[in-house]
Amino acid sequence: LRRMSWQLDKLNMRLYLDPMLEGISGTRLDVVPFGPRHALFVDRPRFSAANGLAKRAFDIVVSAIALVLISPIMLLTALAIKIEDRGPVFYISERVGYHGQSFRIFKFRSMHTDADERLQKLRDEVGADGLFKMKDDPRITKVGKFIRKTSIDELPQFINSLLGTMSVVGPRPHLSHEVDAFSSDMRMRMEVRPGITGLWQVSGRSDLTPQQAEQLDLYYVDNWSLSLDVKTVARTFRAVALSRGAY
Repeated sequence: LRRMSWQLDKLNMRLYLDPMLEGISGTRLDVVPFGPRHALFVDRPRFSAANGLAKRAFDIVVSAIALVLISPIMLLTALAIKIEDRGPVFYISERVGYHGQSFRIFKFRSMHTDADERLQKLRDEVGADGLFKMKDDPRITKVGKFIRKTSIDELPQFINSLLGTMSVVGPRPHLSHEVDAFSSDMRMRMEVRPGITGLWQVSGRSDLTPQQAEQLDLYYVDNWSLSLDVKTVARTFRAVALSRGAY
C-alpha cells in the first residue's frame, strides 16, 4: 500500500481502501491508532438509542402536530369512504411490532369489505408468497385507489405513533405470518418500533423487491439517529408527491 501510494502520488491520484463493510453508516466508523498501525473502529448498533427518550419525544411532538393539521383531510376521507359503499371507515389489522408484541394498526379502509376473503384466491392466481402486493388489485375501491396513491390511507397511523405502538419513522409493520417466515437477521427489525414511514418508503415503496426493503429496514435499525429520522420525514414529502411505487 505504501509503494502504491507513492506511485499514485506521482500521478496525482487518490487511494481508496474498501473496508468491505455493508449497511453501516459513516457516523458509526472511526479510525483509531494501534501503535504504528490504524484500525477502523465500528461503533455498536443503535437499537437502544432508537428506543430512547429523544425518539419518543420526537414521535409525540410530530404525531400531535400532524393530527391537528391533517384533521380536515381525515374527516373528508372518512366521509368519502362512507358514501362510496357504506362500509367501515377504518381498516384495523393485527401487526407485529416492538419485540414481537402484537398491536392493532389503524388505516383508512381502501379495499372492499370482503378483501381478506379474496386474498388467498389472488395469491393462487399470481403465485405470490410472503408479502403480497400487486398493481390494479381488484379489491381496491375507487376512493381507495386515490388515498393509496396519495398515502392518505396511512394518516390514522399517527394515532398509533402517539400511543407508542409505532414510531413516525421505522421499519415496515408486518403481519404475523410474515414474521413467522423471517430469518434470524430479519427479526432484528423488531428491535425498534415499526414506522409510518421509513427508508423503504422514500426509496421506492412497492417497487422495491422484498430483499431491498429488508436491507433498508436493517440499515435503519443499525444506524438510527435523530437526524436520520428528520431527513426521512423530509424525503417522505417528496416520495408522496411523486407517488412513486404507491399502489
